[in-house]
Amino acid sequence: MNKTLWTLQVMWGVFFSFTGFGKIMCYRPDVWNMTLHQPVPWFHAVPQGLFVFIGLCEFLGGVGLIVPAMTGVKPKLTPWAAVGLAAVMLLAALFHIVRAEYSFFLPGNLLLAGGAACIAYGRFVRPTAPAPINAFRMVTGSAVFVALALAGFVPIWLQLTHAH
Repeated sequence: MNKTLWTLQVMWGVFFSFTGFGKIMCYRPDVWNMTLHQPVPWFHAVPQGLFVFIGLCEFLGGVGLIVPAMTGVKPKLTPWAAVGLAAVMLLAALFHIVRAEYSFFLPGNLLLAGGAACIAYGRFVRPTAPAPINAFRMVTGSAVFVALALAGFVPIWLQLTHAH
């Protein structure tokens, strides 16, 4: 069960960190305008500030799925991050139901919410053991945080610098 939870945590953590950081970058007008030109209909229905806030929640939730449990520093945050992500995805599913977007977005949101709920339940039942804070754990956690941020930033940077 622990390996399954870790697999889900890493997959969901990387996914949410990646997509969340992309949304956070939409605070910049050039990135926001580029985003609005993508063929995703719901982007136009959400104000820029809310879009960035959703991205911040997703990014921090994704980091929260990995870093606290991995470092052992405040591992009780991991199931709460999963609860938060499940809530974000359930609200997204409700948003897509209201907009009658049933084909792709709704099943994706429900799948992501279900995975986050499984992580939350699993880590509440089988929590990661806490560990004392030391330099190695802090460096490891910081490195993972930076890697997740860069994974979200690089594709946006490439799109901005190589736009035609």
